Formats: sequence, structure tokens, C-alpha cells
Amino acid sequence: MKYSILFFVLMFQISPLMAQDWMIDGRSFKTTVKEDSNRIILENGLLRRVFLIGDGMATIALDNLMTGESELRAVRPEASLTIAGKEYLIGGMKGQAVNNYLDEAFLQGMSFDKSAFVLKGYRMEETQARFSWKPNAAWISNKEPWPAPGKRLVFTLTAAKDADPIIRHLEVKVYIELYDGAPIISKWIEVINQGEQFVKIDAFKSEILALVETAPKVHYGEPHEIRMMALEPGHFTRDFRKNTVQTDAPRDYIDRFTQLFVVTDYAMGGDMEAMKDNPAVRWVFDHPEYEWTGIRYYGQYKPARLEVSPLIGPGYSLSPGHKFESCRAFELLRDATDQERRGLAERKFWRMMAPWTQENPIFMHVRSAEPDAVRQAIDQAAKVGFEMVIMTFGSGFKIEEKSPAYLDTMKQLSLYAQEKGIALGGYSLLASRGAKEDVAAISLKTGKPAVTREEGSRFGLSPCLATDWGKDYFKTLKQFFAYTGMNVFENDGSYPGDPCASTVHSGHQDYHDSQWKQWLAIREYYQWCRAQGIYLNVPDWYFLSGSNKTPMGYVETNWSLPRAQQEIIERQNVYDGTWQKTPSMGFMFVPLTQYHGGGEQATIEPLHEHLDHYETRLRNLFGAGVQACYRGPRLYDTEDTQKLLQKWVGFYKTYRDILDSDIIHLRRPDGRDWDGLLHVSAKLKNKGFLSLYNPLSVPITREIKVPLYYTGLTDRVNVSQEGMTGKIYRLERDYTVKLKVTIPAKGYTWYLFQ
Repeated sequence: MKYSILFFVLMFQISPLMAQDWMIDGRSFKTTVKEDSNRIILENGLLRRVFLIGDGMATIALDNLMTGESELRAVRPEASLTIAGKEYLIGGMKGQAVNNYLDEAFLQGMSFDKSAFVLKGYRMEETQARFSWKPNAAWISNKEPWPAPGKRLVFTLTAAKDADPIIRHLEVKVYIELYDGAPIISKWIEVINQGEQFVKIDAFKSEILALVETAPKVHYGEPHEIRMMALEPGHFTRDFRKNTVQTDAPRDYIDRFTQLFVVTDYAMGGDMEAMKDNPAVRWVFDHPEYEWTGIRYYGQYKPARLEVSPLIGPGYSLSPGHKFESCRAFELLRDATDQERRGLAERKFWRMMAPWTQENPIFMHVRSAEPDAVRQAIDQAAKVGFEMVIMTFGSGFKIEEKSPAYLDTMKQLSLYAQEKGIALGGYSLLASRGAKEDVAAISLKTGKPAVTREEGSRFGLSPCLATDWGKDYFKTLKQFFAYTGMNVFENDGSYPGDPCASTVHSGHQDYHDSQWKQWLAIREYYQWCRAQGIYLNVPDWYFLSGSNKTPMGYVETNWSLPRAQQEIIERQNVYDGTWQKTPSMGFMFVPLTQYHGGGEQATIEPLHEHLDHYETRLRNLFGAGVQACYRGPRLYDTEDTQKLLQKWVGFYKTYRDILDSDIIHLRRPDGRDWDGLLHVSAKLKNKGFLSLYNPLSVPITREIKVPLYYTGLTDRVNVSQEGMTGKIYRLERDYTVKLKVTIPAKGYTWYLFQ
């Protein structure tokens, strides 16, 4: 096949040094779709993806316009379906000479795969919201538009005329969106059954990219050395020669070295980290038919192909006239190797793709759900400026209670909270709650309810959500919120991905579709909550499905340590947790009363007797823009305690917009010297906010180099300490200023940059 020289230009055109950094101001990077003969070019000045079209379609370029490099080394199928044990390719080409790189000469000798689905047509449109979102403007300082603006390409493909009868009546749509202002693509597929018979989709791959090799050349083993192995409870790799194999290299390890950050909304697991809780993101070896070209180094093999494919199923029975939609993959192309910039790019990703994560209410966990105790918590929250009260675990809150008397009581509490301007809701335990045998997740290994990780259960005996029990559970939750008017839900132990081998449960057929069907149930509920404006505290990585916040990252037993030790550990948790998360995405924990253990030395009650420690915890958290579960029966016990809370809540609300902004990590807390964080935003008047802490028992004076590049400032900056008159500094050529700072003993100070 002969193709135009345009491909050569697209592949090797090196972009001039961009005048504007998209991480500071991405407004000029608008998405366009260009049609040129048999090519469609989707780009936004940061990322370019090129599709060749004809009898079929294929991605022939994935260009990093920020670095001038091509990220694609070979053409692969655009997607695939496995039906009745056979894999059917969607798009792609054959005949590439070698797979180390891709150039125009190779393309001239390649052809569309005649066995694959053929291209019927395509259309271009604007991006669309994945689901409805009702934001709370009072809690969000950095609101991104929803949906993220950009362009969508939709390719429609059908089976060839001489295709197997089993797929002859299937139509496949390939969706690809590119967003304005950031190098982010999302992709998914849709399968429509236009025939008269059920079709069971055993498996799918919605994205297949043969990427350049950037991971270290570590030894992953010869292909024949790789064995079938358990990746997670119930998750097993497929046979290597028939499909692909997951390496023993963790996804988060590979992610540290690749230029492509990839996550999906098919996220579950309970690890509370993006890469660990994404079982459909798979870095795999290339197929044997490609002779390992491009990934072999003196007997060492590397996983150099990205596939988006669930490890189990989906085993989905697609009925006539209906459609199946895959999970959505989200791909962020990076332009740097340093940890801070890569982290900032990820945080920008979450702001854009899940903007509800930027809602950052100040909340209390009240220890008792008795009406008088809840009213007291609401009253105190309102007086000191808190915005939310959650009836916590062990409080006696019963969200599944259906009695009219109980629902009326909860409705009256909700109305009382609304009058005070406080959001109110409560806690539910889902995964590790135990279950009756007829609704428990069944182990494929034993045929009995799964209890251990080896049997397929992450958190012990748990219910299968694809049962009559699961349907009733979600129905009950919706009815509770609709009746009471509450607007906060904390779902602990959210669905962790446990498969179920039952063949009699009402919501799934067998093991192969069990994980998919349970994920659909929890996703639908969270998206319903998002549309109702119900705030979601979920200790799992369900951000792309609608959750607001997850733990920042802490060990619960640390809150049983003596108070003085908790202070530094808390700052360490925040420092470490904000590389991947924005301040609003993670919650911390403050044990006003005993939690797990530790007695009087570990808790703050009586509050007025430990005001110094209470203040340290407040400035630790508010100075970082991070909210915590303040768990106890009350927020204050004396007028002095009340004033202390009002002081720090007022401080946070005064500078909320910049404190909720991204963090630059300056020095990790170690108890031996100062530690600090710098909040930055190029959009705000307050462009930087520096929080500095001194763990030592004597005052310290230090000269600190403050990096201001991400504030967008280029020449001068007005620097003021704790509201005092500012001083003008000239930025150095590396966008830094040197500050001589004094931090009081066991103290805190802050600086504002304008």
C-alpha cells in the first residue's frame, strides 16, 4: 500500500520549545481533528494520535509533542473481542518488517488485517460527560469544567462479509477523546448486537499499544519461564501462548519508568493507590508471532505492550438489540522524569477527569448516632465553621434500617443540619461485613464462601453484590437518601474485586462475569450519588466512578501512639500522600477519643487539657489543605477550645483556594529539622502559600530556597509572613527566591506569595 509523505512529517516533526507550559496555563492547547486523505489526526499541541483508515483502521502514531518523541514503535490491533474462545481483532495492520520502530517505508508494505472487523464509518463530536455531577460550590476552590472540553472520535466497524457467523451481526464502536489543555486521552469500545441470538463476550481488549521501551532492562524471565500465577485473589493470568501474560513486575513499578500514565474506571482492590487498584491495566510481553522483536536484550524480555483488559471476564451475555460498553481507559502522556512534575501531571489529571475530587469539606466523625449527640455535633460544627458531620463506624447509625420511625428520626436530623448549614450523613460497611452462605462470594477453589485471600476474598467473608441481597442493599441506600435528604455517604470496604463462582446468584451467571457485574452495580450507585450531590468518602480508588475522597495514606494503629509522635507521623503521611493526590483527595484522622488503643497518652480528650497538641494537629492539616476525620463526641469542651477551632477554621477558609491547590514538596518531616510544603497556583492572586514546621524544642533560623516556577511568576514576587507587610523579591533565573526564616520552637509559620 502506498501512503503520503504526511506520515513522515507527523512522525518526525519536532515541535519548537513551547512558549507556554501546559502545567501552568494550558488554555492555548485546543484539540483539533484533521482529515488528510486516508489519515485522521487528533491533536492538541501536546499529544498527537494518528489513525490510518481504509478497509480498516489503525493507530499509526502516538506522538509526544512536548518532547518531540514518538511513543509508538509498532502497529497493533485497535482492540479485540474474545467470543466462544476465539479472539477477533478490531482494526490493526499486518506486515511490519520489525517492531522496534515504525516509519513510512514500513507502512508502504503493510495492509489492513482482512480477518479483522472492517471500517464502516466515523464521526467527530464534542466530548460528553460520563455521568451527571451536582457540585457543591461552597466546598470546591479549583473547579474544572465538566465534561472536560475537547473532541471525540467515534469509529464504527462491522464484521467482514465472510466472517464467522457468531460475529456477523455485531457492530463495534471505538471511542477516543482528547482533551483541551492536557495530554490526556480516554478510550473505550462499545459492542452492539444486531442479530437475533445472544452473544457471550468472554473477554475484550479496548486498548492495545506497542510502546517504546523505557522501563529498566531488568530480567523478567524468558517467556517459557513465566508460569501461571495468582496476581490477586481469584485473578489468574491466561495461558501465555494463547494470549498474554502479566509479568511479575508490579504495575506501580513499571509506571515509574514509562511515559504513559494509564488508569481505568475499572478500579478496585482496597490498596488506595491508582496503579495498584487498576487490574485492567496490563503491561505485557508481545505475542510470539512478533518474534519478540523490540523487547529482547541478551536474553532479557520486557513488557513493552499496554493492554486494557480485565483479568477475569467480563463473560457478558449480550442480548439482541442491546449494547455492551467496556471500561474506560485514561492515558496521560508525560513530559518529564522528575518525581514532582510527574506527580503534578497526575494531580492535574484527577482535577480534570474527576473534578468532584476537589470538593474539600471540613468534617467531623461523631461517635454516637443518638439524636441528642448528633444535634450537639451539628451545633458545634456550625459554631466553629465545620461543614459536615458523619455518623461514624460504631456510632449506631443504621442506614439499612427501613422502619418508618427510624427514617423519620433521621429525616428530622437532616432537616436540623440543613437549617444550620451542615451536610449530614453516615457510614456503611460493605465488603468485610460477613454474609449468609446463599449471598456470600463463592470461592472458585473450594466451591464454598471465600474467607481467605487464597480462596479469592480480600477482606474475609463478604457478600456478592450481584445477588438479590446486593440489589436490595443499593435500593435501600437510595431510598434512605431520597427520604431523609441526607447528603453524605461513607462506604467503608467498598467492593474490592472479589470474584464469585456461584451459578445460582440472580445478578451473574458464573465466575467469569461475577467481577464485572459487581463492579457495574457499585459504579452505578456511586454515579447516582454524584448526580444527587451526595458526598462520597470511599476508602478505595473509585474516583473515576464518582467518589470524592479516600484515605491520604496512613497506618491506623499509628493513632494509638503517644500524641507527640502522632504529630510528625501525620505530617509524613500528608507529605507522602500528596505526590499522587491533591490535598482534597485524601483524608487524615484525628483521634479526639481513643482509637484502637493507646489510652490517655494517645488521645486529645479532655480537649482543653491538650490545647497545644490540638492546635498542632489543626495547623498540620489546615496548613496542608488536608481535611481529617475528627472522631469523637464533640469538637470542643470549653470556650478556649472553641476559639482555637474558630481561629484555624477561619485561617483555612481565608486561604482556602490556594491551600487546596497543588503541593510542591520541600522537605520531608523527620523530627530532626524543619519540614515544609509549598502550595502553588498560577490562576490565583495568592500564587503560593508556604507552610513551615519546626519539630524541635528550640527556635530555628534557616535560609530556604523556595521554588516558584509553578506559581507562574517570572520576575518579582511579594512575600509576606503571616499577614504582615510584604517584601518584594526578584526571582532567580531558576524561578526561586531565598528566604531567611525563623520558626518558633515546636511551632509553625507561613508565608504568602503574590
